[in-house]
Amino acid sequence: MRKFLSGNEAFAEGVRLARPQVISAYPITPQTTVVEALSVMVEEGSLDCEYLHVESEHTALSAAIGAAATGARTFTATSSQGLLYMAECLTYASGGRFPIVMMNANRALALPWNIYGDQRDSLSLLDHGWIQVYAENNQEALDLALMAYAVAEDERVSLPIMVNVDGFALTHTYESVEIPSAEEADAFLPSYRTDNQFDFGAPKNIGYSAGPEYNRYYQYQHHRDMRAAEAVIAEVEERFAETVGRQYPGMVETYQCDDAEFVLVTLGSAAGLARDVVDGLRAAGKRAGMLRIRYLRPMPDRLIAHALEGVRAVGVLEQDISFGAEGTVFTNVLSALARHGACPPALNFIGGLGGDDISRAQMEDAFAALEQLAATQERPIDPVRFLGIDDVQVVSASATEGGAR
Repeated sequence: MRKFLSGNEAFAEGVRLARPQVISAYPITPQTTVVEALSVMVEEGSLDCEYLHVESEHTALSAAIGAAATGARTFTATSSQGLLYMAECLTYASGGRFPIVMMNANRALALPWNIYGDQRDSLSLLDHGWIQVYAENNQEALDLALMAYAVAEDERVSLPIMVNVDGFALTHTYESVEIPSAEEADAFLPSYRTDNQFDFGAPKNIGYSAGPEYNRYYQYQHHRDMRAAEAVIAEVEERFAETVGRQYPGMVETYQCDDAEFVLVTLGSAAGLARDVVDGLRAAGKRAGMLRIRYLRPMPDRLIAHALEGVRAVGVLEQDISFGAEGTVFTNVLSALARHGACPPALNFIGGLGGDDISRAQMEDAFAALEQLAATQERPIDPVRFLGIDDVQVVSASATEGGAR
């Protein structure tokens, strides 16, 4: 069935097909319409589950953890400040090995207050033990809602997954998407079964503590199983292709990288424009390429290093900045390259903050800078470049005459 849906509506369709038993909901822009759509499905009877109206994002994830501890398939969603409010609970969910699926509508963080999309919210929480995946378009968002459960619930993984969907750029824009049938979804995603749950017949400790002599074993196993998710993701995507008919490229997508001299790495919806710009550059005889990171945790370091082998210059375009350092994605990409013996000159392009448009001209300028870097092999002391900053005069309140107004 094909429908014209927003990213939030598409994701809700994917969740409906996954048949969660418990949904805990607290609305926050631009996530609101995904839990609103799910509430309509529950009310009309097309989705049979317990729908919990809670008083905060912290409670939304706490409720999901409690439901998962009973063996229920669970879902929740959030965005921006709501995700930060959940932060205390994130490690309880991942450390407890509860395969919760959460959709995060990527949105800027305050202050300044802003409801529009960038990726600072999820990228600031990479180290909280969740698998993180980034959708490029609404079809992928829908399909990831299903595939995320298959990955998270695999006994080799048993970890929660955060599916990131760019706020407004995807959540509130409409595309034609293909919705799998209920029969296809059920064949792909069987009912959830787990031993990691309360059981009066076989009692176990779930909310445990572990002192210095044992704690390291839990952290090691968490890391081991996060890395094991790489193979599971490949298997799940292959099975999804066999069942539903759509094939995804794995943890990373490469585009025109085989003979590229300079490559731009990005994630999320910005990849679509990057792909178009690469096409234009290729038509002009320039050896440009694009690499899209789909899963940033577990970190696909081997895949990134292999895809960028022999490249003369690398750029990373991200909607994030780690203040006083560089972009978080840039740090991860450079680490991946260095671990595998590569160290090409690199630039870090910061754009789209607070929902700012990443224009074609800015994207072309980024590729032009990479082309020059590939030719000169110079290594900039400060690789960070803020897109469009020359067009904006930033004045602090204290610097204005008379102070803040």
